[in-house]
Amino acid sequence: MFDQIRSRLIIGLAAGVAVMAAILLIFDAGDLTNALREFDWRYLPAILALTLLNYVLRFVKWQYYLRTLGVNSLSRWDSAQIFIAGFTMALTPGKVGEYLKSYLIRVRSGVPMARTAPVIFAERLSDGVAMLILAASGLLFFRHGWQILVAGAIAMVLLMILLQREGLVRAVLGRMERTRLNKYVHVLEQAYESMRELLRPRQLAVAIGLGTVSWLGECLAFVLVLIGLGIDPTWHLVAAGIFVFASATWIGGASMLPGGLGAADLSVAALLLLTIDDPEMTRSLAGAATLLIRFATLWFGILIGIVALARVSRWQEAPRPTDA
Repeated sequence: MFDQIRSRLIIGLAAGVAVMAAILLIFDAGDLTNALREFDWRYLPAILALTLLNYVLRFVKWQYYLRTLGVNSLSRWDSAQIFIAGFTMALTPGKVGEYLKSYLIRVRSGVPMARTAPVIFAERLSDGVAMLILAASGLLFFRHGWQILVAGAIAMVLLMILLQREGLVRAVLGRMERTRLNKYVHVLEQAYESMRELLRPRQLAVAIGLGTVSWLGECLAFVLVLIGLGIDPTWHLVAAGIFVFASATWIGGASMLPGGLGAADLSVAALLLLTIDDPEMTRSLAGAATLLIRFATLWFGILIGIVALARVSRWQEAPRPTDA
């Protein structure tokens, strides 16, 4: 399994390099390089600190979800290593590779994957709602892309309503028992029970609250990137930074592309040019801001994740009475 992961990671890294090369071409490599050279690198520690705050709060949510499901046999240190190793899977389409975390929990503690796999889905769902909340705050000042955000909000609400309709889900599973897919019904039932626990109103509210605060950290990191590039610090800039980063990250996730590559990058640059009315905001500066924030959020996390992945890949599978 880890050999496949390494292969996908290499492909994802190659795609990332290609996207960065495309940004250099689109936004004029010479001017973009000059903008990066003039960046005030004294802001970098604060930018990375805000990114780390995002990771810490997301780990708190991860732990909260595991405790909600009664997964108590996993030490906090092992749980942290699993969580961080999952950062590398951001480069898989739709982040489906993050289900590696469920596999590693099974390896370390014997808990069936069907029990914990819904945690990854619940993470993505609560993060998506949190991003929409942050992006919606910017709609008070800007009117760009509201149709996409409204459509996304409606889709997420409908999905949560459908997942809470136990009778409907049970009926679908009952029909599956009479088909060739009947061997998967037990696993799906177990996964659905976990999902219902994670999407109860209290659990959902806690997760969305943690997600909103954690992703606000990265939004503010983006604001510092813009200030470091010479944009005057104003409340309008703060609002624009939150709106642009939250919207672009949500679009990147909705695109299902590995790491949102291309979709998130171009969205950041395009929204910057649309929302920030400042002579300093040129195409090259928008490109430089895109490269800097993607390094501080996506690529910084992947580098940390590679270290954790190297450690957990040496784990031996724990004996277990059941499997899924």
